[in-house]
Amino acid sequence: MAAATGLLRVWRQRMNLGVPARRALWGSQRKKQEELEAVEPAASVEKQPVLVCPPPRSRKYLPPEDLQSRLEARVREIFGSSICKDWQQVSLEESRLKYHLLAQLAEDLGHIVPNSHLHQMKSASDVLAFYSTPMKDISKFDELSTQELPPNLRIHWQ
Repeated sequence: MAAATGLLRVWRQRMNLGVPARRALWGSQRKKQEELEAVEPAASVEKQPVLVCPPPRSRKYLPPEDLQSRLEARVREIFGSSICKDWQQVSLEESRLKYHLLAQLAEDLGHIVPNSHLHQMKSASDVLAFYSTPMKDISKFDELSTQELPPNLRIHWQ
C-alpha cells in the first residue's frame, strides 16, 4: 500500500497533472517573501514613523447657558415635523436619527456621549440631562487629596 502511494506521487510529479510538488510551492513562497523583504527597506526609508505620544484627552465639560435652546433647535432640525409640542418627549428609538442628533451635539458642544451611556439615551430629555451635567478633569484620588481629611487618613503619593 505504501509503495503504491509512493509510486502515485512520483508519477504525478513527473506527469505534472496539475498537482505541483510541495517543494515547488514552498520555493515560490520563499521567493515572494524575499521579494517583499527586498522592497520593504526602501519603503521604510522614505517614511519614518513619528513616535509622539498624543496629549491626554480632556474630559472637562461645562454646559453652556443656552444648552436647552441649542438642543431644542437640533431636535427640531433633525426630527422635523414629527415632533409633538413637548420636544423633550421625542423618542430616540430610530438609530439613524439618534446618531445624527448625538453626532451634531458632540461637534457643537465638544463633549461626546460615551458608548456606555448610549443605551440610556431614549428621549431628548435623557440627552438634556446628560449634557446638563458638568464633568471634572481630575480623578477621585486627586479630589480626595485636596480635601481636608480626618487625622487618621492619609494619602501618600510616591
